[in-house]
Amino acid sequence: MRSLLLKRLPSGLLVLLLASFLVFLILRLIPGDPATTLAGPDAGPQAVAAIRSRLGLDEPLLTQYLRWLGDLLTGDLGPSYSIGGQVSELIGDGIGATVQLTAAALLLVVLLALPLGVLGATAERRTVAAAVRAFTTAVLAVPPFVTGVLLVLLFAVTLGLLPAGGHESLLDAPDLALQYLLLPAVCLALPSAAVLARYLGDGIQRALAEDYVRTATAVGVSRRRIVWRHALPNALPSAVTVLGLQIGHLVAGAVLVERIFAWPGLGQLVEQGVLRRDYPVVQAVLLLVVAGYVAVQLLTDLVYAWLDPRIRWE
Repeated sequence: MRSLLLKRLPSGLLVLLLASFLVFLILRLIPGDPATTLAGPDAGPQAVAAIRSRLGLDEPLLTQYLRWLGDLLTGDLGPSYSIGGQVSELIGDGIGATVQLTAAALLLVVLLALPLGVLGATAERRTVAAAVRAFTTAVLAVPPFVTGVLLVLLFAVTLGLLPAGGHESLLDAPDLALQYLLLPAVCLALPSAAVLARYLGDGIQRALAEDYVRTATAVGVSRRRIVWRHALPNALPSAVTVLGLQIGHLVAGAVLVERIFAWPGLGQLVEQGVLRRDYPVVQAVLLLVVAGYVAVQLLTDLVYAWLDPRIRWE
């Protein structure tokens, strides 16, 4: 495991370095000038130039990037241009809500995908397998913002069972926090659960077609034992890889879902930063997302190696 981690770590650090440069460059290619936005519509050229000089925006791009990279390595994310406050404090205020939403959605992904994948692969009736496939297809076909609106209309407006939006701390009021959390977590989890269920079901079907399954069936091993003790474990490594990729989609999708349900996480912070041309905020949040994604991929490789001894032997 340690040797595998040492092999994967340099490539992860290289991805982070390239991502930092791309994030820095792409934000500066967006039309507009943050100095002009900060100065206001009535400011003259001298005032705009003074703000640009104070922010270091008049220096070459490479110099700006190297200075920003050096600040990152020392843990200094700097102040926000227009939102106000330190970037690290703004991220600290929003990251807890985003992690809470993503973790809840990830739990729902596993809880939904496991029974759907097994049921779709092992159902004796074709109508059951067709129903599972139709459900996963429908979930994948409908965009999350449409799913979110439908969930709000059904459970908040029509039935009045859950709040339409908002947030509450799990530590202060757990019961109320779960009510606020359920709709956005379901909205975020459904597409990833459908993808994982498809891959898991296909893996189980491939495992059930192997010779050892036919041999176990011939000697009288029960169908349930074959599925849960043999077919499912053999399908798990590829499913874990897919789950690791879906975690990245969950983090990216949280930006949109937080907007729909007024969830005070990093998604709203990114939106404010983009609208106000607040470079430090957007850069830090996007790089944090990439770092989280790289860490998840490293963890996925380790879990895959733990499930598949052949990877450890290599």
